[in-house]
Amino acid sequence: MTANQPEYLHGIRLFNQGKFFDAHEVLEDIWRAAPHGEKKIWQGLVQVAVALHHHSTGNRVGMRSVMVRAMKNLAEHPPNFHGIQVPRLLESLTQWLEAFDNHAPLPSLPRIDVHQRNV
Repeated sequence: MTANQPEYLHGIRLFNQGKFFDAHEVLEDIWRAAPHGEKKIWQGLVQVAVALHHHSTGNRVGMRSVMVRAMKNLAEHPPNFHGIQVPRLLESLTQWLEAFDNHAPLPSLPRIDVHQRNV
């Protein structure tokens, strides 16, 4: 991470590398320090990381419960939040959860896309 790069980009990189527990730790610190109006979206991002961590440990019930709450928190925010492409993430989460619920082959793990120029 460079000195000019916001800490949340480090958390997103960890998330996109499948290091969900580590991503949750980084993003949780940002959520706690976030202004009131941003808390829900940061919480949603933390919850997605937690849900996918639960999935990686075989906790199917915990994964689904946290994922649904995460998607509700993310749905309440602008489409481009600090460069994060929220609609793209929600679409990926929806497809992933539908496959999970239908016992279908799971698509690739969801990723958080960020457009750096908007950061």
